[in-house]
Amino acid sequence: MAANRDTDADVDDINDEELEKALCVLAGSDPENCSYSRGYVKRQAVFACNTCTPSAAEPAGVCLACANKCHDGHDIFELYTKRNFRCDCGNGKFGEFTCQLAPAKDEQNARNHYDHNFNGCYCTCDRPYPDTDDQTNDEMIQCVVCEDWFHNRHLGCTVVDPEELQEMVCEGCMNKAPFLWTYAAHFAAPPVISVSHPEDEDVEVDVEEGAEKEGDSDPSQSREEEPTTSTEHTKQEEAENRSPPCKRTYDEMTGSPAKATTKTVTCRLKELQVQGPERLRQGAVFWPYTWRSELCTCTSCKKAYVAAEVQFLMDQSDTVLAYENKGMEEPFGQHPLMALTNSMDRVRQLEVIYGFNELTTSISAFLEQCAAEGKTVTVEAVHKFFEELRAKKRRRTSAGYQ
Repeated sequence: MAANRDTDADVDDINDEELEKALCVLAGSDPENCSYSRGYVKRQAVFACNTCTPSAAEPAGVCLACANKCHDGHDIFELYTKRNFRCDCGNGKFGEFTCQLAPAKDEQNARNHYDHNFNGCYCTCDRPYPDTDDQTNDEMIQCVVCEDWFHNRHLGCTVVDPEELQEMVCEGCMNKAPFLWTYAAHFAAPPVISVSHPEDEDVEVDVEEGAEKEGDSDPSQSREEEPTTSTEHTKQEEAENRSPPCKRTYDEMTGSPAKATTKTVTCRLKELQVQGPERLRQGAVFWPYTWRSELCTCTSCKKAYVAAEVQFLMDQSDTVLAYENKGMEEPFGQHPLMALTNSMDRVRQLEVIYGFNELTTSISAFLEQCAAEGKTVTVEAVHKFFEELRAKKRRRTSAGYQ
């Protein structure tokens, strides 16, 4: 989750598996070289600098290396990852500011997509993170289509177990690509509603696809129309029984997307539309990681994806999990911080990791400066160095909450 940098997190409360994922957010991006020369990178860690491009200015994003080198000490919004993004650092949006790593850049990156995240705001409530006026302890989840972050309570549906959530598409993005509702009826996690218990207790139940709604015609007729041996239902059960994201392998997540194109030459979407009713078009939808392989890739459907600007859904290597798995293969993913235990939510994990990354960058620069000037690293010099770091952090924290 995106957040203002803050290294005050209690590092004794870090969960090994979640910390590994947080590490991979950085490990999948180059911390030393500006990503601009690579063009519009499929997925990378992206940051916004509130010091250089405040909310009144045009939104802009910078890569991991530029956040470390060019914007050290600035008020930074950490945006997690973004797809198809090119580093803006030092371009026309930054005025006289010049990128230290790649100064020769176009005035703008026309294909970059920006939203209110770049101004430090999130969700349908358009609130900052962290929000000092909100005392509710609520996790935030990223939509895999628009890549905005949403509070659980603002998803328009009941979230049963956030730890088991997989890919989520918010209601707004579902409606922008309405054909996804058909797939949701067959492959997504069933919606959950609150019902009144006879003892006046509220309980939550899963709503199975095709179940009869109150006021509809003969329920038995509806059951007869449901496919009882369809391969789609079998696949859905298999997907629901799969291991949590942390136990899935890189090969499973990045297997050839071509398997979806070899299943049939007919339009799968039309076949699903004939099989049964769509689910209620309300609330966010949660999907198993295998759902993209179920999407039809006939010519007509491909055009529909492009028209709705969701063509990346046909690419299974587009997922955040595939990006994180790639990061697990990097040396940074085995950092000693992995040895820390206990629990911490994902937001705090990222705060610790980004803070640690900033600290190591500063220490390296300090030692390099001492070596270049031929100075001995004394105890006094080290104390002075850390005092300057603390002072810098105090200034940044104060600026972030004014």
